[in-house]
Amino acid sequence: MDEMKGVPEVEGVIKYRLDYEKQMPTFWEGFAELNAWRNILFQMHLIGQEPSRYGGLGYGNISCRSDREEAGFFISGTQTGGKENLGVSDYCRISQCDIRNNHIVAEGAVKPSSEALSHGSVYQLSPSIGCVIHVHSDVLWRCAKHMSLPMTDEKTPYGTVAMADEIAELYHSGALDNTRLFVMAGHEDGVISFGDTIEQAGAALIAQLSMAIQNFK
Repeated sequence: MDEMKGVPEVEGVIKYRLDYEKQMPTFWEGFAELNAWRNILFQMHLIGQEPSRYGGLGYGNISCRSDREEAGFFISGTQTGGKENLGVSDYCRISQCDIRNNHIVAEGAVKPSSEALSHGSVYQLSPSIGCVIHVHSDVLWRCAKHMSLPMTDEKTPYGTVAMADEIAELYHSGALDNTRLFVMAGHEDGVISFGDTIEQAGAALIAQLSMAIQNFK
């Protein structure tokens, strides 16, 4: 199997303009369910931090919409990938996500993930989308072309306006209707899934990962 030739990206580097207010976190409805899925993904090494991967930096994050009537969402904080168990203080709330101006407004005990702009771009596709998962899977990433999975261009770096535009193009073309998942060809091992609920987002990811493991051992 030929390996996908993506452009290496440094995980954990924030590329957007951030207005951040540090404050004590508050519990929100849906935290326990979101965090339970985050624990599952950590145990599967789809979110984590390992000395041998990405220069030892943390990778992967998870988010959920804070209110179906608003653009805000909660997301795991930057460089929390290495923590086995997260608490409310390891998440922050994005109150504004201006894709065109590459600008994010956030609040919480920790700054948002470097992938917050990409998460925000997915939420802006439809008010029905309630959860976004970003993981690192070498199996899915390398099998993407063979599985005909939707992919962004390998020259498009993560966490940028260009990436947001590509995500929107994939969504509106109907390419994501069946998978609810896409691979970031220019972001080593990067995969994003989404759904109306955390169960849908998680199921979309697990389904494609199981298929990749079964067929491309």
